[in-house]
Amino acid sequence: MAGGLVKYRHLSRNSAHRQALLRNLVTSLIQHESIRTTWPKAKEAQRAAEKLITLAKRNNETSRRKAMGEVFTPHDILPKLFGELRVRYLNRPGGYTRVLRTEPKSTYDQGDSAILELVDGPRDMRFAITAAAVARDAHLGRPSSELTLRNRDKVTRYRVNGRAAFDEMVRRVDALQLSGRKFEPGSMKPFKRNSSGSEALEVDGE
Repeated sequence: MAGGLVKYRHLSRNSAHRQALLRNLVTSLIQHESIRTTWPKAKEAQRAAEKLITLAKRNNETSRRKAMGEVFTPHDILPKLFGELRVRYLNRPGGYTRVLRTEPKSTYDQGDSAILELVDGPRDMRFAITAAAVARDAHLGRPSSELTLRNRDKVTRYRVNGRAAFDEMVRRVDALQLSGRKFEPGSMKPFKRNSSGSEALEVDGE
C-alpha cells in the first residue's frame, strides 16, 4: 500500500502497464461515472481522476493538452470532461470522487473490491442511500438520526438544486415503499439468464 517510503501503489505492474491501467480506469469512470474494481486500483484511479477534473476546471489550452494524455479516446471524453463535469464541480473545492468498499466480486476471488464513482452525479450511491434512509424514517414515523442528517447535508451541499433533487428522490423511494409490493421469502427464484446473456432475478407474478 502507499505510504511511508512508497509514494504510490505499484499494482504489481511495471510503469508503462500501470499508467495504461490507470488511463483505462479513469476513461471508464468519466464515461460511466461509476466503476467497480479492486480497492488498490480504485484508490490509485481516484488520485488520477481528481487531478484530471482539476485540469478541467482550469479550462485553458494547457490543461486540455495535459488531459488528452491522461485518457483513452479523448475525442469522446474531453467534451464531457470540460463541459458537463467542469460545470458540475465548478464550485466544489475538491473531493470529486468517492470510493466505497464492497463485498468480493466472486467466491473464488476474495480480494478487496470497491466502487469508484463521481459524486453529485446520476449514479451517486450515497445520495440514493441517504434518500432511502430518510424515506424509511418518514414512513415509520420516526426522526432521522444525526448521521443521516449529516449525510444529507453532505450530498446536497454542492449539488445544483441539491435539496430539491434530494426531496424528489425521497418521494420516489417512498412511492416504491407504498406501492404494496413486498418480496416474500418464497417468491424469489434463482437467477435466470435472459436472451441478452445478462442475469435477472425472477419473481413470482412476473
